[in-house]
Parts: sequence; structure tokens; C-alpha cells
Amino acid sequence: MPATMLKCLDCGNTMVFSPHTPLCPACGSPWRTAIYDYEALSQQMKAQLPSRPANIWRYRELLPVRATNLNFSMGEGGTPFIRALNLGMILGHHSIYLKDERQGPTNSFKDRQAAITIATLKDAGITEAVIASTGNVAIAYSAFAARAGIKLWAFLTSQVPASKMREVALYGTQVIKVTGSYDQTRKVAAEFAEQRGIYMDAGARSIAAVESMKTIAYEITEQFTAMQRNSGESIGSLPDFPWETPDWYIQAVSGGMGPMGVYKGFEELLKMGWISHIPNIAIIQTDGCSPMTQAWRANLETAPAVQPETTISTLATGDPGRSYSLLREKIMQTGGTFESVSDAEAYRALHFLAKMEGLSIEPASGVAVAGLIKMVRSGQITASQSVVVNVSGHTMPVEQDILGNDGAKNVVMPAKKADENAEEGLLAALTRVTSDRYSTVAIVDDNPDVRRLVRRILQSQGNYVLLEAENGVEAVKLIQDKLPDLVILDLMMPELDGFGVMDALQKDPTTADIPVIVVTAKELTQNEKTRLHGHIQSLMQKGNFLSDELLDEVRTLIKPG
Repeated sequence: MPATMLKCLDCGNTMVFSPHTPLCPACGSPWRTAIYDYEALSQQMKAQLPSRPANIWRYRELLPVRATNLNFSMGEGGTPFIRALNLGMILGHHSIYLKDERQGPTNSFKDRQAAITIATLKDAGITEAVIASTGNVAIAYSAFAARAGIKLWAFLTSQVPASKMREVALYGTQVIKVTGSYDQTRKVAAEFAEQRGIYMDAGARSIAAVESMKTIAYEITEQFTAMQRNSGESIGSLPDFPWETPDWYIQAVSGGMGPMGVYKGFEELLKMGWISHIPNIAIIQTDGCSPMTQAWRANLETAPAVQPETTISTLATGDPGRSYSLLREKIMQTGGTFESVSDAEAYRALHFLAKMEGLSIEPASGVAVAGLIKMVRSGQITASQSVVVNVSGHTMPVEQDILGNDGAKNVVMPAKKADENAEEGLLAALTRVTSDRYSTVAIVDDNPDVRRLVRRILQSQGNYVLLEAENGVEAVKLIQDKLPDLVILDLMMPELDGFGVMDALQKDPTTADIPVIVVTAKELTQNEKTRLHGHIQSLMQKGNFLSDELLDEVRTLIKPG
């Protein structure tokens, strides 16, 4: 085994390493951590990393798994690192990155946990295991257990969508549905495992699980460093040491195992001398199940259990237990916070990321993105700070909760007559879809990225004819010629600024009544506000609104077809 020792987090006792040592022999605590020879590994891994594949086994010396188990890997880890350009522009923040954990074998960061845990079960000769899950863990464990030839029992709360339960069963896992909360489900699973003498997954207390999450920190650091130095974002072309870390790491949390592992990863990089500081970590929960956040706000050392009241079942852990205390200690040492958002904010953020960044994520990741938005808007995260958000999963099967039944417009083909041309029938059907009179919107801004962003916002949920102008002189001519239904206007532009455009439109009777939304980064003086008063319908600050807010303003002023 690569790890040298286990250390008890309660009494400090050290013991011989085994990933499945259930309790500290000195005090009986289940909370232990793996210790490695960081000084020796630092030099060894520097030499070997460039030739290794871009997956979690790239960092094998820092994982509690024998090398012989690598043959059942499915390419887990090495997930993309994406700059969220549109999200950053809307928030006025240009250093927002997404760690895209959707790209794992089962579309979740839990693939890392499953790969390492199942590998350690093989090491220990364990052939049957029990887990309790809210969905993603069961899916990931089932996939890797099937590949490793391990019988798996998955106890799932009844809140888990039926589609996820079917996916778990598809892998050959024995699924047990428990009508109750996750905490109750875990108790039932533990009792079953004890009665049957089967290994029970330890969750946040699992050495293998926590160690697996470290790899997220390793990858983020490597990818962030490469991107900051303009050398690309892929793992493999090893950047020069020391590596750089973002200012913030954000993750949605249920039981807390994920950020515990991520923190340990950054901590180990610091011990090896590869980085100079550990990022601030923000842990985000949903308002309906936020025991950690509530305890943090009340300055409590432990988190009292709560009754989950959230539609986001994967985050419905009402009793975080010792995980909160451990995370609180780390966050108080290095900076960071606990935050919560509503289910509605999470779904809104989920929808936004799909529309504006092309990423379909699960509701739990929507909680993380909503937390980012809240923290940027409140000033907890400043515009100069870099941020990485962990996103994973897939929007389905909750898309109906977001879109309702309005996701498509029907094309009903008429009954075909014997002499009717098929192509003509299709064209007629399509004409009925496009026959509405679409409202026209003029987008005026000298920044092409801003015009693209506003265009995308309007395209994402509405039928509009979109016109564009890159300066004030061009804008006045365009508006006078086309007479749009609405103008979205920047103030700071070359040749003729937004104030000049407004003056020209007001002097022309044909354009004086066209509604105007000003979207600007300029901090307006009182005189400038007075100048605009009565001539515009809405004023929005760049970096301080979301796409839905702009759409709401547009819909208020015009009625699209």
C-alpha cells in the first residue's frame, strides 16, 4: 500500500494502514485519515506525471489502492475544466470556471468514489457490499461493482426518482426502496448489513471515499495552472512548479464527504510544496436541508439534525454528524463559508447554465451555481477572485419541473391527399410555426461579446428578430430605418455614446416612443440619471442581473409572437 499509516482524528493514534480498518484501536473512533510520505512522493511524482494518462490513476501513489486493480478502470477522472464566459459576463466576473464532472462513466463525481472504493474492496477480498444512497452513489457503485464482480445491495430513499432506481437495477444491483428520509434509509441499510454480515459502506468516514475526492483538487490545480499560463487546459502537459490554485472552490453538499476529500487534496499539494495556499472553500446547501449552514451561522461547533424539506433528493441529508465539525475546523483555518439557496434558485441556475453555457447539470449542481451567484452578488466573492465550481450529473429527469409542457411547439401534419406533394405539405406545416409576427429588438453595444450574450439570452426563450449596432451613429440609423419594438442600449460607446443615441431618438417623432432598456457597466452620476429619466423604461447594471431578469423586462415592454 502506498499510504504509510492511518491517523485517528480524535486521539491522534497512528496505526498500520488498511482502508477497511473499522475503528481506532485506541479510542474506538471511526474517523481516521491516511498519511503518506509527502517529501519522497513529491520528487518521485514530478518525474512520472508527464507520462501518465489523464485520469485519477495519474496520482496513484497518493491513493489507497494496489496497482494491480487498475485494469478495471473505465477512464474515471481527468474531467474537463471549462471557463464559464457567459455566466462570468452576466455576473461581471471573468474568472469563473466549471469542473465538469458530468464526463465520468456515470456522469457524476461519485465515479471517483466508486472506482477507489470498489478497488479497495477487491484488495480486501470483499465480494458483497451494502450502500445507502440518494441516487448518484448507487449508480456509480453499481457500475464499478458490476465490472469488478462484486454483489451490491443499494438501499435508496423513496425520494429518489424512479428512473434512477431503474438505472441502478440495470447494473444487476439489488435495489431496496425505503419509504423515509436518507438518514432513516442509512439506518435500515446498516441494520441489514450487520444482520447479514456484509460490508457496509462508511460514507464520509470511508478512507477510500475521502481519498478519491482528493483527485478533484489535484486536477483542478493542474488545469487551473495551465489555463492561467495560457498553455491549455488539458491534463498531461505538466506545468512548471509551483502550481497555482483558484481563490475559491464551491461545491453543493449533502453529507460533506466531497469537500472533505477536496480539502485534503489541496492540503497534500501544500505539504509537497506544489502550491502556496489552499483555496477558500464554499459549501452550499439547499434552504430546505441546510443543517451545516444553519450551524455555521449560529457559530455552533456541531450541527443539529433537521428534517429535510427539499425537492432536491440528492442533498436531503438532515444529519451531517461529525462531517460538519471537521469541515468547520478546516474552513475556519483557511477561510471560506457555508451558504444556502432555495430550491427555486437552484432550478433557475440549472436552467441558466443549460441555456447560456450549454451544460445540462443535475439539481444539486444547480445549488452550487446558485450559491456562486448569491456570493458574487453579495460581495463575498469579489470580481478579482478566481472561482471553480464543481458541477455534475444531468438535468433529466427534472426538466419538466423547469419547462413544464412548453418545451416544444407542435407541428401537426395535415392528412395527405392522394395528389398532394409531400414537400408542399411539410412547408405548409412549418409556415404555421413561423407565421407569427415576431417582435424586433435592436441590441446596441460596442462589445461584440456583450451583443452575443444578449442575443443568446433573447434567443433562449422567445421569438425575436434581432438587430445589432456596434456604435451610436450606426445605432441611430438602424433604429430610424427598421423601427424596432425595443432597444437594448449601452451607454459607453465610440463615435456617439448612449446618451447621444437617446437624444437623437427623442428628437425624431418616429422613434421617440420606442421603449429602451439601458444595460451599462457605468456607475451613473445623479445628473446622468436625471438625463435618462423619462426617456428609458429600465436601467440594468452589467454584472448584476441574470438572463431571466432581462427577459422579464423585455416581455413587460413588448409581446413576442
